[in-house]
Amino acid sequence: MHGKQLKKGDMVKVVAGKEKGKTGKVIKIIKDKDRIIVEKLNFVKRHQRPDAKGKGGIVEKEGSIHITNVAYFCSKCDAGVRLGHKVLDDGQKVRICKKCQDILDA
Repeated sequence: MHGKQLKKGDMVKVVAGKEKGKTGKVIKIIKDKDRIIVEKLNFVKRHQRPDAKGKGGIVEKEGSIHITNVAYFCSKCDAGVRLGHKVLDDGQKVRICKKCQDILDA
């Protein structure tokens, strides 16, 4: 799956890696590295130095997941699916679920 097909706010299902089978919302897409950050998944610990904002310590935050390890989560199919594109009669290009042909962009 390419980064062009997924958007911020999409629900995705992790299909490979330690978080396999879990679903979450896309927070950020890192296009140049083909990675995404999914809400409440793939936590990593980072050591943070104290600064003017607050004290330092060990901070847990979401780590990135490679884009090929996730699939768009179709609520109608209740599964991770591949995406396709379709041009509607009014000329609008929308994303569709390849499994159930449901239009995903409202």
